[in-house]
Amino acid sequence: MRRPVPCRIAVCRDCCCGTAKVTGVDHAEQVRRLSEVAEIRVTPCLLVCERANVIVVQPSSEGRAAGGRPVWFGLVNDAMATEDIAVWVRAGGPGVADLPDILTLYVFTPPRGVRTRRSRTSR
Repeated sequence: MRRPVPCRIAVCRDCCCGTAKVTGVDHAEQVRRLSEVAEIRVTPCLLVCERANVIVVQPSSEGRAAGGRPVWFGLVNDAMATEDIAVWVRAGGPGVADLPDILTLYVFTPPRGVRTRRSRTSR
């Protein structure tokens, strides 16, 4: 029997995300807080710099089986938004827990070329 795979979180930290270009954010604290609830992968540029800081939550195996798909969050530039994501992931994340209304303000669909290019290079 396969072990269940928990949610995973990709945190962009490259040319814009996680840099001084996005002011007023404790970038290290953001990664630390999210690492308390899921495995974190710090990624190179996700090619949506206009939405810095970008965080992508991948569903758990349970969430994927229930139809959950990756959720892209942009402009995650305050501690409360990070906390809201952490609480949602702890509750089960995509496909398991309903997305809180407040987080819908941060959700975006990346351009198709970005999704396909990233999925091919991040394996």
